[in-house]
Amino acid sequence: MKLTAVFQEVPAGYVGFIEELPGANTQGANLDETRRNLVEAVELILDANRQLAEESIAGQKVIREPFLIPS
Repeated sequence: MKLTAVFQEVPAGYVGFIEELPGANTQGANLDETRRNLVEAVELILDANRQLAEESIAGQKVIREPFLIPS
């Protein structure tokens, strides 16, 4: 699976976001810093969503399995 990162130059540096993942956005002084920050933002979003999902199904019988999106 590939996601799309979008970067825009602004007076303070760059902002960046992932088109397919709402909430995954960041900024940085330069493009490299913004890319690094965006990786961290994606990790934080996925971790937070995972935690919310785990809390919502706590104590329930569920089936968990890997889910891959073919390219």
